[in-house]
Amino acid sequence: MRNYRITVQDDHKQIVKGHLKLGGTNPKGEQIGFTNYFMEKDGEPFFGICGEFHYTRYDERYWEDEIIKIKMGGVNIIATYIFWNLHEEVEGIFNWSGNKNLRHFIELCGKHQLYVIIRIGPFNHGEIRNGGIPDWLFGRPFEVRSNDEGYLFYTRKMYNEIGIQVKGLLYKEGGPIIGTQIENEHHHSSAQWGLTVGINDTWLNSGSDGNSHMLKLKEIALEAGIDTPIYTCTGWGGATTPVPDMLPLWGGYAYWPWIYYEEGRLEGKDEHPATPEYIFRDKHNNKIPKSYNFEPLYAPEDYPYACCEMGGGMVQFYKYRFAFPYRSVPAMTVMKVAEGCNLIGYYMYHGGSNPRGKVNPFTNDLATPKISYDFNAMIGEFGQIRESYRRTKLQHYFLSTFQKQFSLTKTILPEDTSRMDPYDVDTLRYAVRSSAGSGYLFLNNFQDHVENHDLYDFNVSIELAEETIVIPSQGELTLGRDSFAILPFNLNLDGIKLKYATAQLITRIEEEEIYYFFFVPDGMKGTYALESKDIISATIDKGSIGQLDGNTIIQIAEEEESLIRLVFESGLKVAIYTMTDEQSLEFWKVNLQGRHRVILTSANLLVSEDEIRLESTDQEIVALSVFPDFDDSITSISGGELFATTESELFTTYLLRVPKKEIQFNLKRVNHDKFVLDFEINALNGIKEALLRIDYTGDIGYAFIDGELIHDNFCNHTTWEIGLKSFEHRLIERGMYVYVAPIRKGKVLNSNTTMAGWKETAEERIADIGTVSIVPVYEIKITM
Repeated sequence: MRNYRITVQDDHKQIVKGHLKLGGTNPKGEQIGFTNYFMEKDGEPFFGICGEFHYTRYDERYWEDEIIKIKMGGVNIIATYIFWNLHEEVEGIFNWSGNKNLRHFIELCGKHQLYVIIRIGPFNHGEIRNGGIPDWLFGRPFEVRSNDEGYLFYTRKMYNEIGIQVKGLLYKEGGPIIGTQIENEHHHSSAQWGLTVGINDTWLNSGSDGNSHMLKLKEIALEAGIDTPIYTCTGWGGATTPVPDMLPLWGGYAYWPWIYYEEGRLEGKDEHPATPEYIFRDKHNNKIPKSYNFEPLYAPEDYPYACCEMGGGMVQFYKYRFAFPYRSVPAMTVMKVAEGCNLIGYYMYHGGSNPRGKVNPFTNDLATPKISYDFNAMIGEFGQIRESYRRTKLQHYFLSTFQKQFSLTKTILPEDTSRMDPYDVDTLRYAVRSSAGSGYLFLNNFQDHVENHDLYDFNVSIELAEETIVIPSQGELTLGRDSFAILPFNLNLDGIKLKYATAQLITRIEEEEIYYFFFVPDGMKGTYALESKDIISATIDKGSIGQLDGNTIIQIAEEEESLIRLVFESGLKVAIYTMTDEQSLEFWKVNLQGRHRVILTSANLLVSEDEIRLESTDQEIVALSVFPDFDDSITSISGGELFATTESELFTTYLLRVPKKEIQFNLKRVNHDKFVLDFEINALNGIKEALLRIDYTGDIGYAFIDGELIHDNFCNHTTWEIGLKSFEHRLIERGMYVYVAPIRKGKVLNSNTTMAGWKETAEERIADIGTVSIVPVYEIKITM
């Protein structure tokens, strides 16, 4: 058995405040502030969890449901780009209506108690045309992204318009807007001018005038009334970071389609390199002033290490069409949090669709799909919930529930990790965050662009100042392929000392007893080691209990959920509920009728006030297990019927049935690469969504209604999915036409002619449409 060791002798974190130009107070007297290590709310540590969702890339009719989904995922801040070129396509004509109604979007965020960070540009990138800069600025006699007075004149006009839209919604006015991002990747990144693409591919200036430009933009924002507690900027790649006036935010992506812009970038190889993103670092340590993807122009410990662009997915580029592994997202969360991040941010958290423009019908960056901006995000382009959502949700519940203790912990590495090879997938990757001898062991067995395998037959010794904790104290650990874990040690569970657990903590709720919820990470055997003193009794329904070195050792039965009950001399009663890795994907924590409750369901759960909604994709029977029970407080059920109720020791389970919906449509295959869909009048009635699923081989899939492109897909041999509900009336009237552009092997463009003749020939054209199906998404509404 291999033993890994980590020394945790000095785990005191130096935390100071008062030196940052960040913070503010709202009319209720609530305060937002910062130390050098974490965000504060009313003087207490607040773990910010931020998810990006672009209002302009989503149908405004469905904003509220999607905002609720984001909140249900454990997010407490929504970030959104304000794309200048979508609001002022034509100079002097601003559009803030429909899916461009920024004000309404922010109001909905506030309604559901979510903070907002507005990313006001002017340059945003975001895979939008020109990085968000309007086309009409191309032909002006000044340099964009600079202190040129001509550019600042137009920037003032845009900022003033934003100021009008957000008036009354700022934190100081009682609104949800706590932060403003100025510019984006200034002096680091650029975008192509759409007008030139395909001819000479001219790029925008990547940014001029450094800190003075960023500070000038902040000054203009304040003049426009955009006054928020936090001002941020992106920090990576040598970007302009004017501290202490702005908080630099960081990130990390493991899938880099942009590298295929450059010919020869990969030295003739087609393979994407394995990235060092999944090797633990310490990014809040003055003794390590620079590390991979982190080269701050300030002392790291002077400012919080915070993120705004952790890869919540990645958009497909034409030259790089990966099948995105959803486990990479929670693995990224493990890495960033272990590195000392106490404010995490995902790009994207929710996917969307590029809106059509009036001047330029396609508003995308021209390397990406024209319509689809699904981004492989945790919530998809049509509201689909992915595995990444379900796994990060568990991490978010943990980080929020235990934020006051966790935010104080310090990152400790077993050794210098700067020379670790990302291709080495045989050596365990691990780190600790600890404070006063208590904390968490982080393990990672995910690596992008490498074939991973299970790690087994090992343990980890944590050498504290007064003791050494071996996890596990008997037996060995296994960590499944592509898996990761956060394991507690010396954790105070309301007076109980949990010496360690080979299970991951999710959350805590307090009823007559105190309940802790854990799950066993993939590949592990669940074990709890508790100090035996003061324990009067310990019972478990599925597993075994023993003693070792003054500790009570509780083994969880494999592949089953279990309930441990503990009684102490003080009269304290504690229950520990443990799930398998697979069962944990159905775990939700909600606040309903003034009580925290745990719900287990495979459906998507939306809770707002005294209403529960369950989204079920192609599933007619929905199970809803609740603790504590609703106590006969259900007043009505619509969209389905309750047909059975069962009781277990902890949960009450409600079984609900929805009426089966067969979506009637006519499919006419024109040939191997084209088909037409026609729908009956009531085909999509009575369902929340209908997902068209197409399996095909080819280059690009295009979907049209009456000649208008409504969706597209770069073929990567995964199922192409389109939500139909937002197009319902047009589909009924006009139907849909789908065309698969072929892969053209051995193509030749021939212009060998005395006249103006151009002709393309190809040795082989590959395009084939396989299975086409439409599955319903049901919704059951339960009113309390």
